[in-house]
Amino acid sequence: MPYQDLRAFLTTLKGAGELVEIARPVAVKYDIAKALAKASAAQGPALMFKQTGTSFPLVAGLYGNRKRALIAFEATDQTIHDKVLKGINNQIGPTDFAGTAPCQEVVLTGDAVDVTKLPVPIYSAKDGGPYITAGIVVSENPETGIPDIGNYRFQVHGPKELGVFSAPNHRFGKNIAHAIQMGKELHGAVVIGVDPMTMFSCQVQSSDSTNDWFVAGGLRGAPVELVTAVSNGLKVPANAEIVIEFTVDTATEKMEGPLGEYTGFYTPPSLKPVARITAITHRTGAIFQGLLTGKPITENHVLKQIPFETSILRQLQAQFPTISDIAINSSGGVQVYVVIAMKPRYEGEARQAILATMASNLHPKWIIVVDPDIDIRSSAEVEWAQSFRVKPSEDVFVVDRTAAAPLDPYTNGGYSSAVGIDATMPYGVAFPEVSEVPGWREFDLPEIDPPARS
Repeated sequence: MPYQDLRAFLTTLKGAGELVEIARPVAVKYDIAKALAKASAAQGPALMFKQTGTSFPLVAGLYGNRKRALIAFEATDQTIHDKVLKGINNQIGPTDFAGTAPCQEVVLTGDAVDVTKLPVPIYSAKDGGPYITAGIVVSENPETGIPDIGNYRFQVHGPKELGVFSAPNHRFGKNIAHAIQMGKELHGAVVIGVDPMTMFSCQVQSSDSTNDWFVAGGLRGAPVELVTAVSNGLKVPANAEIVIEFTVDTATEKMEGPLGEYTGFYTPPSLKPVARITAITHRTGAIFQGLLTGKPITENHVLKQIPFETSILRQLQAQFPTISDIAINSSGGVQVYVVIAMKPRYEGEARQAILATMASNLHPKWIIVVDPDIDIRSSAEVEWAQSFRVKPSEDVFVVDRTAAAPLDPYTNGGYSSAVGIDATMPYGVAFPEVSEVPGWREFDLPEIDPPARS
């Protein structure tokens, strides 16, 4: 059975020793971020802060390493891509929740609305203010009504105002632009604290015509239960911890930023639209969720990696069936550095795969293709392939004026360039055999082998 809500996942993590509760007071301003950064650097557990100076505890770091991501998917490194592909290819539509939804056990409207009562952290020293970073935004295409859910940042401006940021190539940004063009008001909801598969589904790369609730249902293997928001007609997850309903005010702009972003750099402040909060609903005893972002590797990068890799792998394999795996490295923000394992079927096919990857929604700067015998998640093995299977004058090429990855701090007027490296062995040419010690992995060496678990 999939995790029905955030609380079920927390119970599993606690039982696995992957969630630590901190009972002493920890300052929401800066100190929570310090604790998360320290836990992340040590590959430590997720953290639950019980005393935040508000009525709400805060949990963060849930997807701070690959181990917990695999627990969320109930998968292993060997089964993860197949499991995610199965979910994407076998989508399941949502259902309506019967009765009073848990996320609406407490309903706040009018003067009772005050988002500053939530424990929203300041993560980096020069951030423009507190930021909601783990919220998923529900919005709809104002013309077609197709819903989108995505992970976007929101700066807290005041009790009833949030700063809105969404890159223009992302669906939420497109929905805002479309609403402006049509002269319509765009409604939205920031949903905080959902089941893991709904959270991960936000990162799946799909077309603008995709109903994301179907993707989430496919990953869950069961429908997402939805309920109608109290101040607009949007459908939101019934088992969420907190829902912040809003209207985008594009006529009013306020300075939003800086924020230490996924690139590891601050994004500069700029004028952005304002989200005017129309209602806040939450569960009794609701848990707020935070998410550390900044210089890789943080939870932000781990959350993206599995869905990004699997959905891009799915797109590429449709054209290049001998691609066996893809790594979209966290060190490149899960965006600009890609390594592909494939066995070329003809001269130049690796280059074609590189060009297709450049044209994907990732907009990467570096794409390296290696043979399947290379462990693409080992930098040493990839560097070995680059060192001895590449003739730079023939196998390295640069494509200029390519699209830039969102928030890349070093671009030329909104565009960039990309490097392709074909590090596969030359097609149809005899190449020296790899020298390895056969059978070493299976060799019994009890003096250093870890003891078997009982």
